[in-house]
Amino acid sequence: MVDIVVPSPGESITEVTLGQWHKHDGDWVETDEVLVDIESDKATLEVRAPAAGVLRVKVKSGAEQKVGAAIAAIDTAASKPAGSASAAPAPATAAVEAKPAAAAPAAATAEGKKASSLAKKVAADKGVDLAKVAGSGTAGRIVAADVERAATSVSAIANPVKPVAPAPAPAPVVVGGSRGVRRERMPKIRQRIAERLVDAQHTAAMLTTFNECDMTEVMRLRAEHKESFEKHHGVGLGFMSFFVKAACSALKRFPKVNAYIAGDEVEYHDFADVSIAVGTDRGLVVPVLRNAEQMSFAQIELAIRNFAVRARDGKLGVDEMTGGTFTITNGGIYGSLMSTPILNAPQSAILGMHSIKKRPVEDPRNPGQIALRPMMYLALSYDHRIIDGAEAVSFLVHIKDCIEKPERLLLD
Repeated sequence: MVDIVVPSPGESITEVTLGQWHKHDGDWVETDEVLVDIESDKATLEVRAPAAGVLRVKVKSGAEQKVGAAIAAIDTAASKPAGSASAAPAPATAAVEAKPAAAAPAAATAEGKKASSLAKKVAADKGVDLAKVAGSGTAGRIVAADVERAATSVSAIANPVKPVAPAPAPAPVVVGGSRGVRRERMPKIRQRIAERLVDAQHTAAMLTTFNECDMTEVMRLRAEHKESFEKHHGVGLGFMSFFVKAACSALKRFPKVNAYIAGDEVEYHDFADVSIAVGTDRGLVVPVLRNAEQMSFAQIELAIRNFAVRARDGKLGVDEMTGGTFTITNGGIYGSLMSTPILNAPQSAILGMHSIKKRPVEDPRNPGQIALRPMMYLALSYDHRIIDGAEAVSFLVHIKDCIEKPERLLLD
């Protein structure tokens, strides 16, 4: 027997969640075949078969396991069955049929008349027999207005008025459709994201400043060189590479935005490790572009494409998602017009990009004239403990200037 143990996904991770088994108990497996996924608070990893043989599963999917714990074994002495794996697939989990809510018990028929306390008082004052009063309230309950009408009817004998029949109570509105409720355990990575976001709001003096930039020149350059760029480098020219280069230029000029708070000290960095937020089904991950200030446009675009593909497949390593000094997130790809991004601790700032919308603004080439220009709102959230407001605003203005006049990126 060869034991299969939980591998370590990375430093400081001691516990994982066992994901879906790709093979079942009793199946024949080949060496290096994927057996099961494990989920940690930072990444999802595959566990592969160390040898060929019959799989003996010891722990079910969804269980919490310590790193190094044995979750299965492979019987290498067993002979390979003819044909495909001999084990029958695991029975499907029985569907839970939602039972309709039990009907509320019918209201008991009251013996005699029901009346409100105010109705009883009015009846006593005006000498009205409640037994002869028709109630118009819920379930025929007699209210004060009913007693008033009955009293008026008795006093007007010479010109009697027939009592008005109470309006029928409106029938309850019944809406069809399912009202089922279900609960699912939060994946480790989602739990970790929740902890980090709440921690960032509790520990940092977070503030957000906004600006807008004219995307005309960047869009012109992209349209003019997109085909040749893709043909030469094998990747499309996107907007993110312009913002990464603009951010690196701004980080060089404003080093506090690229720094950490470490106790009572400030840790400065002479490099720009830019984290790029990537959305996946499991949650938001932030792989890091190491030394982004040294990268070309093509290198940035290739790296981001590679991150996006591997992030959605759960193939990113823990070391690829730690150690960034500044983060860029693009909510515009989901249609966001404006947002206030939350810091990616221990970083001191994060830049938020948004949708590009045509808006009427003053034409910079013709002062005093209004023109429709493709505009994007930018948001910079920052830790006010280390970054002053003037510095944050100047940082964002520098990025705006680099985007509106991209030739500045060449001067850097």
